[in-house]
Amino acid sequence: MKKIGEVGFMEKPMPTIITGRGAIIKTTTALVCTSDIHTVKGAIGERFDHTLGHEACGIVHSVGNNATLFKPGDRIVVNAITPCYRCHNCQRGFPSQCTQALGGWKFANTKDGSFAEYFHVNDADANLTLIPENVSDEAACYTTDMMSTGFKGAENAGIVLGGSAAVFGLGPVGQMCVAGARLLGAGMIIGVDNVPHRLELAKEYGADITINFNEKDPVEEIMALTNGEGVDSSMEAVGAQKPFENCIYATRPGGTISNVGYHGEGDYINLPRLAWGVGMAEKTIKTLLCPGGSERMTRLLRIVQTGRVDPTKLTSHHFKFADMEKAFWMMDTKEDNMIKPVIHFD
Repeated sequence: MKKIGEVGFMEKPMPTIITGRGAIIKTTTALVCTSDIHTVKGAIGERFDHTLGHEACGIVHSVGNNATLFKPGDRIVVNAITPCYRCHNCQRGFPSQCTQALGGWKFANTKDGSFAEYFHVNDADANLTLIPENVSDEAACYTTDMMSTGFKGAENAGIVLGGSAAVFGLGPVGQMCVAGARLLGAGMIIGVDNVPHRLELAKEYGADITINFNEKDPVEEIMALTNGEGVDSSMEAVGAQKPFENCIYATRPGGTISNVGYHGEGDYINLPRLAWGVGMAEKTIKTLLCPGGSERMTRLLRIVQTGRVDPTKLTSHHFKFADMEKAFWMMDTKEDNMIKPVIHFD
């Protein structure tokens, strides 16, 4: 990111290990995320000559003197969120909010990210994870954000075994919300979007019913499917006002709304007052930032390794690192049915 609205390549010095706990990673594979698009459009303020990227795996190039679990040559993956695990928020059980709100999100936010030949990782022992031999780099990359965020969206939604759940927005994170809801035992999963190939993909990940909101009112359809009661759990995976409102409307009293989407525009998100029971319908709204850490990553890799979920179905395009800018803007426009592009550095 050269500045708001402008991206391109540039030469930078080789990163160095800032503390003895860090590591330098040689990037092998990465994914482009819509949150990088939001950043370039100014969602978190101006950044100058700021390296983007937070979904990557690679080979350990070097480690600090106080990092003991990894060595040069190890094939690793690192979560998009890299907490310190020592500050008050981490110790209180909110590591994604390390030090301050959103503070665990360091790559391409408060430090250079992973769209580079080499990148730095803080607190390597806590944030690096070895990739099993039978898991590809491509699959491992999906654990860094799409799986961790989407699955946490389902976890936060309070999925009821045999209950009903709706996912508004079937991009990569929304697809993983669907997969997570299935893993957690939802009895009826409803996916809402307006892109036909995303609606079809959601069925592969476990959606029982899909609704094209260009053709039908999703709230009316959900209410009809639930005998007028609404779903037990809903997930907003877009980051926009209308799908967030629809979650409130479509969730039954006592249910849970899980906000997964990145709201990158505007100053306020509004609630529909009456559908919220004028504040008293006991509808819980939970928010999240992708959970990080090696333990989380080990569990996600296990899900991939055992074939519970194949995240590579999300891959729609492959690019070489030299074509990163093309991949970036295609991710913005969703040209050529883009879902998720994989970037290969070798």
